[in-house]
Amino acid sequence: MSFRIAVSVLALTLLPLAGSTLAQAEDSAEKAKAVKEEGGKYLDADGNPTYKIENGTVDWYTFSGYRRYHSDCHVCHGQDGTGSSYAPALANSLKNIDYPTFLSIVAQGRKNTGSGKENVMPAFGDNKNVYCYMDDLYVYLRARADGVAPRGRPPKHEDKAQAAKDAEKSCMGG
Repeated sequence: MSFRIAVSVLALTLLPLAGSTLAQAEDSAEKAKAVKEEGGKYLDADGNPTYKIENGTVDWYTFSGYRRYHSDCHVCHGQDGTGSSYAPALANSLKNIDYPTFLSIVAQGRKNTGSGKENVMPAFGDNKNVYCYMDDLYVYLRARADGVAPRGRPPKHEDKAQAAKDAEKSCMGG
């Protein structure tokens, strides 16, 4: 089974669960607090990917998410997730979108119609430059949504963990 299909199946499987959490309270830096670390990746109390930013140094995944966001997402969603006339500010949207919903939207795309206009988020389930880094994108945008990652390129970041190198090599087919 290809990775794209696996991500889509996972997203579809988790989507019913996401519907019950969309009405949840806004995400916050407190909810996103890293309580566990696995191979350089930080997880919150619910096991979702999260950021770790200390003394101006961001974790590798937040930095990678910044790079990936500005490679593939900022054209529509604006610099640093601040939105544009065409697409919403993801730095605001992620306050109320949980991890499974984020995965589903990125993998499968989404079509919004309202206020007399139609916006289409394309599916990125086939784009390795996106789907191999969905956790990174989520972590970066979550940090922006929680107000802990400033605009612009993070000045300092942790080194890339071996687990991140291995995952990238496996996903990209290298």
